[in-house]
Amino acid sequence: MSVITSETAEAIEQILKQYPPDPSALIAVLQDIQRDLRYLPKEGLRRVAEYLGVPLSQVYRVATFYTAFSLVPRGKHVIKVCMGTACHLKGAAMVAEAVERILGIGPDQTTDDLLFTLETVHCLGACALAPVVVIDTDYHAHMDTAKIARLIDKYAKE
Repeated sequence: MSVITSETAEAIEQILKQYPPDPSALIAVLQDIQRDLRYLPKEGLRRVAEYLGVPLSQVYRVATFYTAFSLVPRGKHVIKVCMGTACHLKGAAMVAEAVERILGIGPDQTTDDLLFTLETVHCLGACALAPVVVIDTDYHAHMDTAKIARLIDKYAKE
């Protein structure tokens, strides 16, 4: 397992202090760590298991089951390009390729500066907005390559 920084270890300790050492707090603790650090450091998972009194295998089972959790650092901004049928038919593949070209990353990758993570998803349930892209929690409708380039530039400045 990789060693975490003292700042990361302290952030995890601060989160743990908010919860009783009870196994029922596992998901809430992991959610808070994911929110604050944008991933679940492996050494941090060991500390969570120790604090909550649950086997490390159980912590990993939860951390790898839910797609909201990531064991690798994620970008400040997560770009989700819908590849569902409606979006695909309206040019989502070109939008995804534009994101890859602009950021120099592929699906499920993060830029070296930890600013962006790209995900392609099967459906976002917003077919009327096709092709749709979600950046963080913001939905962007009727995307094309020019619009996505402007959006990336906008989010890069935030």
